Amino acid sequence: MLDRPLRQSPIAPTVVFSSKGTQHGFMRLPFSRDDSAWGSVMIPVTVVRNGEGPTALLTGGNHGDEYEGPIALFDLARSLKAEDVTGTVIIVPAMNYPAFLSGTRTSPIDRGNMNRSFPGAPDGTVTQKIADYFQRYLLPLADIVLDFHSGGKTLDFLPYCAAHRLPDKKQERKSFEFVQAFGAPYSMAMLEIDAVGMYDTAAEEMGKVFVTTELGGGGTTTAKSVRIAKTGVANVLKAAGILKGEVQALPTIWLDMPDGDCFSFAEDGGLFEPLHDLGDRVAKGDAVARIYPLGRTGAEPLVVSAKMDGVIAARHFPGLVNVGDCISVLAVRS
Repeated sequence: MLDRPLRQSPIAPTVVFSSKGTQHGFMRLPFSRDDSAWGSVMIPVTVVRNGEGPTALLTGGNHGDEYEGPIALFDLARSLKAEDVTGTVIIVPAMNYPAFLSGTRTSPIDRGNMNRSFPGAPDGTVTQKIADYFQRYLLPLADIVLDFHSGGKTLDFLPYCAAHRLPDKKQERKSFEFVQAFGAPYSMAMLEIDAVGMYDTAAEEMGKVFVTTELGGGGTTTAKSVRIAKTGVANVLKAAGILKGEVQALPTIWLDMPDGDCFSFAEDGGLFEPLHDLGDRVAKGDAVARIYPLGRTGAEPLVVSAKMDGVIAARHFPGLVNVGDCISVLAVRS
């Protein structure tokens, strides 16, 4: 049987990505629902284009409870002037807009995790339709992709900018150059638990320079984490030659996640007691957390131990933990 050709995306942008100047608009996705029969999901987008140069695609809100990216990008969208740009900047502060509006990691419409929905489908769920539009229409326009993340409501991270180890070493080297330019307090060679369906993977498989962040967590921001995001996005645009000015050189500590031993997971649920804070050094075998059973007093807690030497790069955030939750992530100085 011959493969069916993909249909055109149902998403209609109100901006023209090839037009010069500054445009503020929407990517409109029809969505018929109980309270609006002919309604739409209206995803805000800004395009700033001037002269000849590379294209940067800047995204936040891939997960709806992560806020440094949306703050930095809504701020950039209102303040970036076309005369300061050489090339094109596409700004989407909240990729998974329904999730962003509800303050949840996944979409309240279809429970779709945007960062596990690529390449998407033009005739799929709302989340799949949005992913498909990025896959087929926006990513092909981009030379550089910066996707902001933090820990959301369930994790907390050291503030770092990151890229992945890649088979194409030229692409990998270029990505890490932009990580360095971003200038976060930490820079990470990042390992994913499962890269299938990720926006990262979609961009990298197209040969794009892709960088991402983890800038905190707990479902909120700090003044420091927002400053890191705003400075970082400006530095990336300057390093690309899109934005005028010099990159603000900032000190960064390089970390690496070498293998799956970086991750520790809960094998029981209960009351979570962290035994180390972010940035603390631990040795293989050290206890990193205790999980107390909730049903009775006098029971011994489950001890979660480090599988390797390293520093605590991320940790579970809520006070209660469920079976299978990520407890901690270790990284090593590189």
